[in-house]
Amino acid sequence: MRYERTDLIIGTVEEGLQALVDGRHGDPFSILGRHQYGDLTVVRVLLPGALSVEVVERDTAKVVAELDSIHPGGLFAGVTNSTAPYFLRIEWPEAIQETEDSYSFPPLLGDLDLHLIGQGTHYDLGRTLGAIPMEVDGVSGVRFAVWAPNATRLSVVGDFNAWDGRRHPMRLRPQAGVWELFVPRLTHGERYKFEILDAHGNMLAQKADPIARASEAAPSTASVIASSKPFRWTDGDWMAAQAKDRAREGAMSVYEVHLGSWVRIAEEGNRTLDWVELSQRLVPYVKKLGFTHIEMLPIMEHPFGGSWGYQPLGLFAPTGRYGTPEDFAYFIDRCHAAGIGVILDWVPAHFPTDVWGLAQFDGTALYEHADPREGFHKDWNTLIYNLGRNEVKGFLIASALEWLDHFHIDALRVDAVASMLYRDYSREQGEWIPNKYGGRENLESVEFFKHLNSIIHERCPHAFTVAEESTAWPGVTESVEHGGLGFDFKWNMGWMHDTLHYMEEDPVYRKYQHGSLTFGMVYAYSERFMLPLSHDEVVHGKGSLFGKMPGDHWQKMANLRAYYGFMWGHPGKKLMFMGGEVAQVTEWNHDASVVWDLLDSPDHAGMQRLIADLNALYSAEPALQYGDLHPEGFEWAVSDDAENSVTAMLRLSQDRQSAIIVASNMTPVPRHGYRIGVPFEGRWEVVLNTDAAIYGGTNFGQTEAWTENQSAHGKTASIALDIPPLATVYLRWRG
Repeated sequence: MRYERTDLIIGTVEEGLQALVDGRHGDPFSILGRHQYGDLTVVRVLLPGALSVEVVERDTAKVVAELDSIHPGGLFAGVTNSTAPYFLRIEWPEAIQETEDSYSFPPLLGDLDLHLIGQGTHYDLGRTLGAIPMEVDGVSGVRFAVWAPNATRLSVVGDFNAWDGRRHPMRLRPQAGVWELFVPRLTHGERYKFEILDAHGNMLAQKADPIARASEAAPSTASVIASSKPFRWTDGDWMAAQAKDRAREGAMSVYEVHLGSWVRIAEEGNRTLDWVELSQRLVPYVKKLGFTHIEMLPIMEHPFGGSWGYQPLGLFAPTGRYGTPEDFAYFIDRCHAAGIGVILDWVPAHFPTDVWGLAQFDGTALYEHADPREGFHKDWNTLIYNLGRNEVKGFLIASALEWLDHFHIDALRVDAVASMLYRDYSREQGEWIPNKYGGRENLESVEFFKHLNSIIHERCPHAFTVAEESTAWPGVTESVEHGGLGFDFKWNMGWMHDTLHYMEEDPVYRKYQHGSLTFGMVYAYSERFMLPLSHDEVVHGKGSLFGKMPGDHWQKMANLRAYYGFMWGHPGKKLMFMGGEVAQVTEWNHDASVVWDLLDSPDHAGMQRLIADLNALYSAEPALQYGDLHPEGFEWAVSDDAENSVTAMLRLSQDRQSAIIVASNMTPVPRHGYRIGVPFEGRWEVVLNTDAAIYGGTNFGQTEAWTENQSAHGKTASIALDIPPLATVYLRWRG
């Protein structure tokens, strides 16, 4: 029976049909799919470029309707007597395609999901929004969902529909401003983006998915459908052990690495290693040197490699530069199998302005502040997240949990915390907006950090957080319950700046800067600190750590060895950026490898061995661990000898049954018979000397010292120590 066009467009208006064909209709489900009008059942589909379309019952394979063209723009319609599930048989100029109809499926996101998204408390967004492979009514496919409340039409586009936004317009769930669509017979690996019309009907640049769990490798920008197949983890024992060690009072020595420049394969176009290769080379290297953790500069998807990852756009997706998300999970699993924790740098402070990213996502300032006095970082040319929006806070917290929960990451080091805490950060008068009390504190960020850390500690007991916070904001590592921000550790930027400034001085003048070496202990227990020698100190013209040291080559190496010895003996967890362990001569270049050829030189190989031995001693000695977080585990044995540039730290275990003296001589003059007061009588054994020949030194010094009944530094007993020039010596009490 032939039906008139009026029958096939029943329930619609011409203006609506034209808007649909033009890609401007905001409610495609009102026209497309199967609709019942009294006794008439009509199926409509929009398939620009198709030659013919049949409706076929899924169970019987019976053709139940042949659709007629009702608009030259690719709109087909027909009447069917069947109410059974169906698929479409589409004739294209060069192929026949069979697929279920996206517009035959009901809404898939539940009311609770939508409610939690609106509240900003949906912490599993990576399995709710974005592209989720699933089965619906026995049909496999992918559910797409994206938050864009101010869009008037939103489509998913990709290779599967020739990037034609007319083909798959989505359904708006207005209570949360979320658009969704199920696309049958899609699978993981397909590329996609979102095509959006703003509130004024203007077409925006195609947008990558904010919740994408995989992305194309840069410089390409499309999102990629990630697999929903669970990774087969083998790290259950590791995760359980970390959950029990929430105080984290043991040794923590972190190797900070930029994966793109750790090793490059010059013979293969200077390419970087992939995740599998990194698991085979980086993991055993870090284990051999005795580091407890690897910290990676941000590996979240980012458009510009020169940002080192600190301007990310894909906060749920490991960058495609090094392989797939499954390969990334394999790398983490291999780290844990080797007994190495993994810390990720994570950036909730800002994001780049790329038009295909989060900026003006739906034609409005959705993720960012609208006012540039709140929403634009002029230093970095980036946009600032609007933490006053529940949905934005929820987006960021869900991102953090994605890494910690789904990928078993052990910690997040939160970047640029200071820039978030102060509304006037790097702004002149008149360039910022005070808070509601007239102050400079960013109250929304304070609340965000407290909530973030509370949720992480509740839901991911194996994990901890580290703040890169460069000011004296109080209580960064105090618990939320006691009014703090709730971080577990804070980078001690003051210690780093002061001690590097001291080491840059010619030894002749160090006596005038002696306080720079000792001042850190004045506030060492005001927070739970990590001592960072990070990437920021060896780039942008600052030179390498080796280059900062004064003197000729030998003196530079000796200074650096002494400094490392001082650092490992000083309270606080340790962090070193790659290349520091081999005393790289040049500053870091993100487009090149660490200069591994330096290891052909015995003194550079000796520096690497020193780091391994310092890590081994730190991990083996309770006395070097307890005082990291507890003042009872530290005393100055010598702190005031500026004239000789000598310091001596006494490190004690909790039970005071283990004690170590860490003595440093920061001049090229050997100190003979230098007297140091000690709390325990007996033999003190030299267990590490940075001037040892195996490290490139002169082998000056002794192997042990016995106490004498001669008072010094307030102690009734003392030892006489020969301290090598430009060196640090560790002595363990043997009783």
